[in-house]
Amino acid sequence: MGCERAGLEIMGAMDARAERVLSPEAAAFLCEIIEAFAAERLDLLAARRRWQARIDAGALPDFRAETKAIRDGDWTVGPLPADLLDRRVEITGPVSAKMIINAMNADVKVFMADFEDALCPSWANVIDGQINLQAAIRRTLTYADASTGKSYALTAKPATLIARVRGLHLDEKHVLRRGERIPGALFDFALYFFHNWRALRDLGAGPYFYLPKLEHAEEARWWNKVFVHAQEKVGLPAGTIKATMLIETLPAVFEMDEILFELKDHAAALNCGRWDYIFSYIKTLKNHRERMLPDRHSVTMARPFLDAYSRLLVRTCHRRAALAMGGMSAFLPAKTAEQDAINKEKVRADKQREADNGHDGSWIAHPALAGVVNDVYSAAFKPGRTNQLDIRRAEDAPVTAADLLAAPEGPYTEEGLRTNIRVALQYIEAWLAGQGAVAIYGLMEDAATAEISRASIWQWIRNGALLDGGVKMTVDLFRRALGEEQLVVRRELGDERWTKGRFAEAAALLEKLCLEDSFAEFLTLGAYERL
Repeated sequence: MGCERAGLEIMGAMDARAERVLSPEAAAFLCEIIEAFAAERLDLLAARRRWQARIDAGALPDFRAETKAIRDGDWTVGPLPADLLDRRVEITGPVSAKMIINAMNADVKVFMADFEDALCPSWANVIDGQINLQAAIRRTLTYADASTGKSYALTAKPATLIARVRGLHLDEKHVLRRGERIPGALFDFALYFFHNWRALRDLGAGPYFYLPKLEHAEEARWWNKVFVHAQEKVGLPAGTIKATMLIETLPAVFEMDEILFELKDHAAALNCGRWDYIFSYIKTLKNHRERMLPDRHSVTMARPFLDAYSRLLVRTCHRRAALAMGGMSAFLPAKTAEQDAINKEKVRADKQREADNGHDGSWIAHPALAGVVNDVYSAAFKPGRTNQLDIRRAEDAPVTAADLLAAPEGPYTEEGLRTNIRVALQYIEAWLAGQGAVAIYGLMEDAATAEISRASIWQWIRNGALLDGGVKMTVDLFRRALGEEQLVVRRELGDERWTKGRFAEAAALLEKLCLEDSFAEFLTLGAYERL
C-alpha cells in the first residue's frame, strides 16, 4: 500500500525530497488536474490508435479537409515574451544537477530540461528533477563532484529554462488516482508549474514548456485547456504559459497550423524533432513496404522528405508569428583534434542548412558546440534581429503530402543492421540502469535514436529488405547478428562493465521489440515496467 495524500495514492518512496515535491498543497493541485483532464487523455490515445489503423490498412496521411479554413485563415499566435524572442542556440539534457548547471551556464539562450526522452523516469529521477529545477529557478542549485573535487554553481545570468514534460503515452506508475496510474505528462507539468510559477514571475520569466510527440490538433486543444485551468487556478493572466510543440511525429506535420491554432495564446514555437520524426515515419508507415527507410546514418536533413518538413515548418510558424526551431545535433567533443574538427564541420553544415531554410535556432547536446551554432545563426540573422521571423517563404511552391511522404533511396547494409543492434542494446541497458541520455560512439543518444534503431530492424525483417551483397534480411540473420554484436559490445566495454550491467535483459527486450508481430508503440513502455 502507498501513502494517501490529497486523493492520490503515492506508491513511490516518500523521503524528504519527495515530501517537498508532493507537499499536501502540491498533491491537491496535481489531483485537481488529474480529475479534470486524465480521462480525456485516454480518449486522445484511443483516437491515435483509430487513425493509425486506417494507415495500417493502406491509407496515407494527408492534410485534414475539415480544418482547411484554419490553414487558410489569417491569424497569428499571441505575443512572445522577451526571453523567448532569441533562441538561436538551445541545449538539451536530463534534469540532473550537474547537467542543469553546465547547460544553463553555457553560451546558449535556452536550456530544455528534459523529463522525457533524455530521462529514465525512475521515481528518484523524476523527484530529483523537480527538486533540481526548483533550485535552479531560485539560483541556489549547486553540485559537488566527489570523484574530481569540483564544485558547480549557476552564473548570474543563466540560460532561459524550458521544461519538457513526458509524452501523452507515458504513465507515472508511482502515483495512482482511484487505483489507476496517472499521466506522466500531467505529473511533470502540474508539479513544475505549482512550485515555480511565482519564482519564475519574479525573474521576469514564465512557466515555459516543450510538448513532445503530439500527433493531432485535438491533443493541442487538450493541453490548452490544461494551461487555462492552471493559470486561472493561481490567478495568472491568460497566455502566461508558453509552449513549444515538437513536430516529431508524421501525423503532426500535416496539422501544424491546427496545433498552433489550438494553442494560440500559449504557442511560442514549433520544433523539428528530427530523430523522433524519422522513427515516427517508420512506425506510421510500417505496413507500406515501398516507404521503407534505409540505413539510419544515410537519412539526413538533406533528404527531400526531411527538407520539405523543415521548410513547411518554417513557413507555417513565421506566417503565424511563432518561432521555427531546428533539430538536434547529437555530436559530442571528439578525443582527437582532427576528429573534433570533422564533427564540428558536420554540425556547421547541418545548422547552415537549417538557417538557410529560415529556422530561428537549433539544438545541441554539448556546450562545446555552442560556438559553432551561435556563429551560424548570428551570421544568418539580419542586423538588429534576434530571429528570422521576417523569412516567410511565401514564394515557395506548396509542400504536398507526396513531398512529405517520399521515401529516400539509400543503402540497406548489414553494417547498418549491426550498428542499430549495438546502439539499441547499449541504450536500453543504460535506460534500465536509470540513464536516459547516453554517449555512444561519439553521439549523445536518447530514446529517439534507440527507437529508430529497433524500428528499422523490425521494418527490414517484416519487409524482407535486401541488404548489400544480395543478403535478405531474416529473423535468423538478426538473431545471429544480435549474438555476435553482444560479444562486440562486451569487448568494447570490458568484462567488468558487462557483468555488472543488465545487458542480457536489454538483449531480450531488444529481441522482443524487433521480432514481435505487433509493432510496439514505444520501447520505453515495456522498459518502464522493468524499472
